[in-house]
Amino acid sequence: MRAVVQRVSRARVLVDGAVVGEIGPGLCILLGVAQTDDEGVAERIAGRVARLRVFDNDAGKFDRSLLDTGGAALVVSQFTLIADTTRGNRPSFAAAARPEQAESLYESLCAALRDLGIPVQTGAFGASMAVEVVNDGPVTILLDVEARR
Repeated sequence: MRAVVQRVSRARVLVDGAVVGEIGPGLCILLGVAQTDDEGVAERIAGRVARLRVFDNDAGKFDRSLLDTGGAALVVSQFTLIADTTRGNRPSFAAAARPEQAESLYESLCAALRDLGIPVQTGAFGASMAVEVVNDGPVTILLDVEARR
């Protein structure tokens, strides 16, 4: 599972011009699910996102998390994050999870964030979406977690 996490002052997702998810200050998480991912990976990513210290404390240092700030999460499915670009010019998506598996794990990650007390908004799984992000900082972190074997 791969997540691109952006600290945002606001973010929203539109489908056919209609807002389907929107947050103020918090984190926008673009999430790619691989075939080898499982519920354990989704829970680990959720815990890392919730506890990721990328918000400034009073001294201006990264020392606060979503849990500390009360910020929200906007989670957007993005299978293209699993692209293999090691050969040629056309990305391969062979390692990406099938839609049924990916949607289930996407929902598991969202539920795990909610269980931790994080307000969660989402995009529309599998839809063509317009994602509007005001990246604060800018702060962008890549989380890459594999299933434990």
